[in-house]
Amino acid sequence: MPTTRATTQDRSAVRSLLRLWPYVRPVRARLLTAALVAIVASCTGLVIPLVLKWMVDGPVAGRDPAGVWLGALYLLLLGIAEAVLFGIRRWLVARPLSRVEAGMRADLYRHLQRLPVAFHDRWASGQLLSRGTTDLMLLRMFLAFPLTFLLVNGVTILVGVAIMLAQDWLLGLVVLVPAVPVLWTCVVFEGRYARVARRAQDQVGDLTTLVEESVLGIRVVKGFGRHRSQARAFDALCADLRGTELHKARLLATIWGVIVTLPELAIGAALVLGVIQVADGDLSAGTLVAFLSTALALRWPVESIGFLLAMSQEAATATERYFEAMDEAPEGEPAGEPVVGPRASTPEPTRDGPRDPASGPAASEPVGKRPLEPAGIRPRDPAPEPAASGLAAPEPTGNGLREPASTPAPASGPTPAPESAVLQDAVFQDTGLRFENVRFRYPDAAPDSPPLLQHIDLHIRPGESMALVGATGSGKTTLTALVPRLHEVTSGRITLNGVDITAMPREELREKVAVAFEEPTLFSTTVGENVLMGAPDGTGADDLDRALAIARAEFAHALPEGTATRVGEQGLSLSGGQRQRLALARAVVGRPEFLVLDDPLSALDVHTEAAVEAALRRVLADTTALIVAHRPSTVLLADRVALLSDGRIAAVGTHQELLRGNAEYAHLMSGEEDPR
Repeated sequence: MPTTRATTQDRSAVRSLLRLWPYVRPVRARLLTAALVAIVASCTGLVIPLVLKWMVDGPVAGRDPAGVWLGALYLLLLGIAEAVLFGIRRWLVARPLSRVEAGMRADLYRHLQRLPVAFHDRWASGQLLSRGTTDLMLLRMFLAFPLTFLLVNGVTILVGVAIMLAQDWLLGLVVLVPAVPVLWTCVVFEGRYARVARRAQDQVGDLTTLVEESVLGIRVVKGFGRHRSQARAFDALCADLRGTELHKARLLATIWGVIVTLPELAIGAALVLGVIQVADGDLSAGTLVAFLSTALALRWPVESIGFLLAMSQEAATATERYFEAMDEAPEGEPAGEPVVGPRASTPEPTRDGPRDPASGPAASEPVGKRPLEPAGIRPRDPAPEPAASGLAAPEPTGNGLREPASTPAPASGPTPAPESAVLQDAVFQDTGLRFENVRFRYPDAAPDSPPLLQHIDLHIRPGESMALVGATGSGKTTLTALVPRLHEVTSGRITLNGVDITAMPREELREKVAVAFEEPTLFSTTVGENVLMGAPDGTGADDLDRALAIARAEFAHALPEGTATRVGEQGLSLSGGQRQRLALARAVVGRPEFLVLDDPLSALDVHTEAAVEAALRRVLADTTALIVAHRPSTVLLADRVALLSDGRIAAVGTHQELLRGNAEYAHLMSGEEDPR
C-alpha cells in the first residue's frame, strides 16, 4: 500500500514542538495561568505530609482527640482545595485549546486548497485526512495535559525533594539514588519511541486511505466481487498497525517498569533506614511519617514521566506530520500586489483594437460578458476561409499556426482597407488564447526524461472555438490543465488577450477561464450549489436555469426537491450523464470569457448529445473555447481543429481540411484499427 513518508529532516522533539508557538501564543496567558494553578494545587498536596507530621508528633502522641479532629479538618480542606484548583486548571485550558485545534485544522484545510495539483497527485488522501484529524487530536491532548504537567510535575518533584532533604538529608539522598538510571532510561526511550510513533501514525494514514478508497469505490468492489481481497488488504494493514502499537506498548512497559521499580526500591530502603533511626531515637515518628508520605506523594509525578514522554513524542511526530503538509509551497502568485479594478495606464485590448480607458461607457463593461463584434469580422466564421474575413488564413504547421506575412484578399467580397487589415491582424495576434513554445514535464519526472508536451504553438482567436484531437495519452488533458494553471508550464508561456497568465493572480485567471473536466466531480451538497460554484457570488436563479438549459440538465427540476436536492457524496446518486451535464452547466453558468472543455459530452446518449450541442453552439458564439474531442460530433462544434501527436501540435485546420490532408487525423476520426 503506497504511503507518503516523512519529507522533513529529523529534529528533536523540543524543536518540533516549538513550531506550535504561533498557534499557542494567542492563548499563552490562559495556559500559563493554568500551569500556575496546577503547580499550586500540586504543592498543596505536599502540605498534607507536613500536617500528618504535626498530628503524629502532637495530638496523636499527646492523646489529644480535639487536635486529631482539627488535623483531620485541615486534611479535608487541603484535599478540597487541591480538587478545586485542578478543576479550575481544566476549565482554563478547555476552551482555548479547542480553539487552537480548530484554528490549526482550518489553516491546514485552507493551505491544502492552495497547494498545486501536483502535490495532491503525489500525496495519498488518507495521509492528509489523518493529519487533519488524528494528529491534531494528539496535539490538543499534548497541549492540555503533557505540556502543563511536565512543568507541574517537575516543580512538584523539586519541591518534594527539598521537603524530604529538609526532613532528613540522609534519607533524601537514598531516595535520589535512582535519579541517574531513570534519566538515562528516558533519553534512550525518547529516540526509540519517536521512530515507532512515526511509523504508527503513517500506518494510520495508510489505513485511512484504504478505507476511503473502498468506500468511494464500493460499486467497483461489489461489481467485481473483490470484497474479500479488500478485506485481506485491510487486515494486513491492521496487522501491521497492531504490531507497531504492540512495539510501542513494549517500549512504554519497559520505561514504566524502570521508572516505577527503582523509586519503589529506594522508598523501601528509606523506610528500613528510617525505622532504624526512629528505634535509635535519632528521628521522630512524625518526621518519618512525613518523609514517607512526601515520597509516596511524589510517586505519581515520577511514574507519569514515561506516560508524559510518550504523549510528547507522539505530539512531536504529529507536529512534524502536520508541518510536512504546511511547509509545502502553495501556488505562487505574481510579484507585486495585484491591481484591483481597471488599469488606468494600460488600455485593455479588444477585438477592435486597444481600448482607451476614457473612450466611453464600453470601457466599464467586463470582458467576456458581452461579445464584441468588430466591423467586417465575424468570429464564428472559420479562420482558414479568407473570403469570409478578407484576412490571410493561418497555415497549419508541425508546431501550430504560422501566420503568413501577407496574403492579398480575394477579388470578390468585402475588402477592408490595408490599414484596417494590419490593425485587425495585430489585434488578433495579441488577443484570444495563445500558447507560445510551451513545454511541460511533470515536476516529479526525471530531469533527463522527455517532456510530455513540447514546442506547443497555438493561437485561438477571440470568439473562436478550437477542438483538440489526439490519441489516448497524447497529453490533451494535460494541455488543457495548463490554461487555468492547474499545472505550471516548464518553459514558454500562455497568454490571455496578450497577458501572460503567470502575471495574473490565480483568482482573476480562474474568473476568466471556466473548465469542465472529463470526469465530473460533484460535492455532497445541492444541485444548485454544485452548479453555482462556477459563478460569482450573488448569481441568481435565472442564471442557474439558463445554465441547466444549455447543458440540457432540466432533469434537476424534476428531482424531489428540485435544484435544492442534495446529490450525495461525489454525486453518485445521479447517472454518469447527469453528472456530466451538471458539470457542463457549472462551466457555463458564469458566462466565462474563456472556456476549456475536456470531452464534455462523452457520457451522453446521441439524442441528448445533439440537444446539448445545439445549445452549446450558442454559448461558444460568445466565448473563446478549447475543446478536447474524441468524436466527430464534438469536433464539429469547433471552428478549427488542432491535432496533438507525440506531445506536439502536428496540424491545425478545419475538420474537412484535416480529413482530406492528414492521415493520422482521418484515422482518429474513423475509429478504425491502426494498420501500424
